[in-house]
Amino acid sequence: MKEFSSSTRIKICGIRDKAHALAAVEAGVDFVGLVFAPSQRQVSPAKACEIASAVKKSSDAIKVVGVFVNAPSSQVNELADFCALDWVQLSGDESWEYCREVVRPVIKAIRIDQQSPEELYAELSAGSKLFPAQEFITLLDSRVEGKYGGTGENFNWNLAQRVTKKFPVIIAGGLDPKNVARLIERVSPWGVDVSSGVETGGVKDMAKIKAFIEAVRKADEKKQATT
Repeated sequence: MKEFSSSTRIKICGIRDKAHALAAVEAGVDFVGLVFAPSQRQVSPAKACEIASAVKKSSDAIKVVGVFVNAPSSQVNELADFCALDWVQLSGDESWEYCREVVRPVIKAIRIDQQSPEELYAELSAGSKLFPAQEFITLLDSRVEGKYGGTGENFNWNLAQRVTKKFPVIIAGGLDPKNVARLIERVSPWGVDVSSGVETGGVKDMAKIKAFIEAVRKADEKKQATT
C-alpha cells in the first residue's frame, strides 16, 4: 500500500490572467491550470506563456498545468515546450497509449459515469503500469454530456475511496469552499481541483479561491489531528 503526504494538493483550473494566477500563488495553491481546449476558459498560447512565466518567477514550487482535450500529441508537446508547462492534463477521450506519446508528466482525467469501484480500480491499475509513479496522476471528474471539465457537478465520492488509497488521485467536479472539507474527510485524495466553484459570474473570485484553500488546509489539520 502506498503512503501519500497528508497535505492535500490544490489545483485552481481555468486561470485566464496573470493577476489571478499570482493571487492564487500567494494564497497557497500548488497547481495553476491553463485551459488550451476550446471552452469559455480557454487561453491563447501567448497568454498562457505570460501566465506561466509570471508563476515561475513568483515561485519555483508552483507547477503550471496545461489542459488539453483530444488534441494531436504533437500539438500538445509543442505547446508544452513553448509555454514551459510542468504538467499536461488530458481531459478528453485519450487512451493510455496516447498518454505515452506526451513528453511532459501526465494528469489523466477519467470521467465518472456508471463505473463500479472495481472497474475504476482496474482502469487506474492498467494506467499506472505504463508510467513511473512520480509521473502518473489521475483526475476524477463528473461525466456531463458535451463537457470535458468545468462541469460544476459532483459524482459519487464513494467510488473514489478505494483508488485514493493506492493511487495519487485528484478529485474534481462540483467542489467549492463549502464542500471540499467534507470530500477530504471522506476520501482523502492526493489532490483537489476547482474551477467554476471559485468563480462569480464566470470569472475567478479571489475571495472564493482563498476560502477554498483555507478550507482545504483546515481539513488537512483536522485529519492530521485525528490520525
